[in-house]
Amino acid sequence: MKLGKVELCHFLQILALFLCLSGMNQAELTRSRSKPYFQSGRTRTKRSWVWNQFFVLEEYMGTDPLYVGKLHSDVDKGDGSIKYILSGEGASSIFIIDENTGDIHATKRLDREEQAYYTLRAQALDRLTNKPVEPESEFVIKIQDINDNEPKFLDGPYTAGVPEMSPVGTSVVQVTATDADDPTYGNSARVVYSILQGQPYFSVEPKTGVIKTALPNMDREAKDQYLLVIQAKDMVGQNGGLSGTTSVTVTLTDVNDNPPRFPRRSYQYNVPESLPVASVVARIKAADADVGPNAEMEYKIVDGDGLGVFKISVDKDTQEGIITIQKELDFEAKTSYTLRIEAANMHVDPRFLSLGPFSDMTTVKIIVEDVDEPPVFTSRLYSMVVSEAAKVGTIIGTVAAHDPDASNSPVRYSIDRNTDLERYFNIDANSGVITTAKSLDRETNAVHNITVLAMESQNPAQIGRGYVAITILDINDNAPEFAMEYETTVCENAQPGQVIQKISAIDKDDPPNGHQFYFSLTAEAANNHNFTLQDNKDNTATVLTKRNGFRRQEQSVFYLPIFIVDSGSPSLSSTNTLTIRVCDCDADGIAQTCNAEAYILPAGLSTGALIAILACVLTLLVLVLLIVTMRRRKKEPLIFDEERDIRENIVRYDDEGGGEEDTEAFDMAALRNLNIMRDTKTRRDVTPEIQFLSRPTFKSIPDNVIFREFIWERLKEADVDPCAPPYDSLQTYAFEGNGSVAESLSSLDSISSNSDQNYDYLSDWGPRFKRLADMYGTGPDCLYS
Repeated sequence: MKLGKVELCHFLQILALFLCLSGMNQAELTRSRSKPYFQSGRTRTKRSWVWNQFFVLEEYMGTDPLYVGKLHSDVDKGDGSIKYILSGEGASSIFIIDENTGDIHATKRLDREEQAYYTLRAQALDRLTNKPVEPESEFVIKIQDINDNEPKFLDGPYTAGVPEMSPVGTSVVQVTATDADDPTYGNSARVVYSILQGQPYFSVEPKTGVIKTALPNMDREAKDQYLLVIQAKDMVGQNGGLSGTTSVTVTLTDVNDNPPRFPRRSYQYNVPESLPVASVVARIKAADADVGPNAEMEYKIVDGDGLGVFKISVDKDTQEGIITIQKELDFEAKTSYTLRIEAANMHVDPRFLSLGPFSDMTTVKIIVEDVDEPPVFTSRLYSMVVSEAAKVGTIIGTVAAHDPDASNSPVRYSIDRNTDLERYFNIDANSGVITTAKSLDRETNAVHNITVLAMESQNPAQIGRGYVAITILDINDNAPEFAMEYETTVCENAQPGQVIQKISAIDKDDPPNGHQFYFSLTAEAANNHNFTLQDNKDNTATVLTKRNGFRRQEQSVFYLPIFIVDSGSPSLSSTNTLTIRVCDCDADGIAQTCNAEAYILPAGLSTGALIAILACVLTLLVLVLLIVTMRRRKKEPLIFDEERDIRENIVRYDDEGGGEEDTEAFDMAALRNLNIMRDTKTRRDVTPEIQFLSRPTFKSIPDNVIFREFIWERLKEADVDPCAPPYDSLQTYAFEGNGSVAESLSSLDSISSNSDQNYDYLSDWGPRFKRLADMYGTGPDCLYS
């Protein structure tokens, strides 16, 4: 087989390297031929070891231990009396030595990137005595590098940005790959860079890894992102070298290379005339392919007949131009407006001015639509005045409103009663004249703010509102009075002419020139000998004493009537009474006590003792009332004394009806059939206070036609009367009938009566009728026999 030139060259390099390393590994320790040197006092033994460094290839993949080298001493005669030992880094674990021959082997695969060399110590010992026959010496085993690590991008993948429209050769980013192999040996760590993906837009420097633009005028609006694949290869990029790759994402950043452009040359919008001020009429936007600050723009109205009526501003988020109303629209005054609007970039890049002006113009036409508007008042606020003395029906003023539409519909007026709850005012529905409806009082409400409603007669839903402020003018209709409730005192030891009180007055009225009050004593008090009044001419007055020697036990309170007059036209006056109490004062004239009763109290009895006596009296009174109440509530005996007169006694039952289900309380059959009298039955649900003995039962009574008819008439009336009480109620009828079989039972004229009636049967009626039987009976026990 034939080898090419390149393959032959590589084969020769590898063979030379192998032979060199094999020669190094065969180095042995040879003993020096120099003789020992003796010197008096001390002996110096010359070393008999000659050392060379050992080398071993990394990444050995064989199954047998890798031979490293051989140790040998001149003392060793080959008879087995010498043994070799090894210590230091990796001894026994990585490196082992044959103690008889001194051969060193590596038992594990070595990696130079983990550890580049090992330092060990060797010594030859006498096998029998185990003593060293040579001094211990140190040697190094170096790991020989091979190309077993590919370049790696430790910071990848990369992201970078470059402005669009950048010139060729603009640096984008630098990538760096590292190789763990030995950079001092061979080309294993020498890396070159190349681009595998991203051409022809970008390129990379082979030695530095700097990525640059390779095409001019790359447009972000056409393509804004590119993905590059960069390769790093060792062995200076030669065949057989190892390589690694990384990705680089390059984003084109925006520059202001696109001017704004309106999609249309003209726009038209319709708006109602009722649209309020500051409302948005339209939104327009100029298209700009740029983004961020490069797309920011401003709008302005440069021409047109709506410069003062409309304004335009920019929405910072959407970059739209917002057209809003500055003044109210009126279809009757103007039906359309035309605006010339300009949009321009705020941040212009001078490098791209050649691309054209970075602004654009458009035309906006606004059509005003007619709407049915509510009536409009001639003034937003009417101010009116009226005197509080004005009579009902007095004209205060007039409001006026009109329909602003072309139809000019008639207007009717009314007052919003929510603003005039007391209905002080009225308004004429046709003329708008406001008049008084009630008497006014400035002191109650000085200003009335009312709302007047104006509505179209053809469309009452259209309502306009006007505001009226009615000020009430003051008249002098309130008399002056004391400014406060005065608590005036005079000392018993007061001297004549002493000031005891300073008074002032108030008036609810509000005269234009302020108040002026005049104070004096009434005619009946002007000549009193106790006090006098002095007008200070400043709306105050002073009360002074006219004598001394006031005594509480003689008179403890004085009443001084004071006459106050105001300065109104006509003037009003009032009489106010000042109460003056006589008090006991200290040396400084400060009142101590003002009670006249203090002189009436006994000298030896204090106030506390009086209170205790009063409490005892009240306690005794309460006890007496309790005793009386308890005696009255004591129950009467169940059986009357025989000697007690029971003719006028009343037996009371606290008996209530049992309802419709109570069949024992009252029997309706007795009223419906007057010929039958039922036996008296005792109520099972009520117990009377006094239990009487059973009375004889009446079996029948004479048929009284008149009484029966009367009862039947009353029953019929109750049956048809919806307001009649229920059956279990007691109906009382004041009907006496034509007469009684027993005639009168009164005892007033029974003694003188010549009646033949026999009353002996009264004795059979029980103890209650025993007294009657004794009075009217004919037996031997008769009371008057």
